Amino acid sequence: MNWKQLAVGPVQANAAIIWNGERDALIIDPGAEGNKISGEVERLGLKPVAVLLTHAHFDHIGAVDFIRNHYGIPVYLHKKEAEWMEDPALNGSSLFPMVEDIVAKPADELIEQERKLAIESFSIDVYETPGHSPGSVSFYFEDLDVVFSGDALFQGSIGRTDLPLGNHDQLIRSIHKRLLTLPENTIVASGHGPVTTIEQEMTSNPFLNGFTI
Repeated sequence: MNWKQLAVGPVQANAAIIWNGERDALIIDPGAEGNKISGEVERLGLKPVAVLLTHAHFDHIGAVDFIRNHYGIPVYLHKKEAEWMEDPALNGSSLFPMVEDIVAKPADELIEQERKLAIESFSIDVYETPGHSPGSVSFYFEDLDVVFSGDALFQGSIGRTDLPLGNHDQLIRSIHKRLLTLPENTIVASGHGPVTTIEQEMTSNPFLNGFTI
């Protein structure tokens, strides 16, 4: 399998494309610039089979309807944010004057708990990592040694918790219990910024060091 990220939209959120040897593909967090994402999919000769959302903030869902309709594929989202797609106040787009209100159709499939998710030939471990938002999840691909952490964990930082329903202590617990327990060589593909590793964040992230769960 292979993967890559594309920075999209006004706040440069990372959309991700994961594909296998059969050229089937998953798209994670198509936050904006649907034509840019689909253009890369087509350049690589891929056939998308699903959209996975780490959470439903506007910068991660802005192109979700474009991608869903363009390829006729389902969208997966945690049930705690099921109403956020249609509500600019919940998805945060109404809070930022530089973006238009984002309204998208509801997700097709709701994630209700941590589990191994099977989509076509893909096997994805879904970890609940709330704190940045109540329904935040991380998608771990063991075969790739990569976890897509959304806005939970960044290189040298963590997700903001000052948006509606954010919870700093909950986020720290999520990172320690669900992400830092992954193998140290695991690549962390964050929702913004460069990639990092679990080992790097365990040893040098100032927001995590010295915290006792």
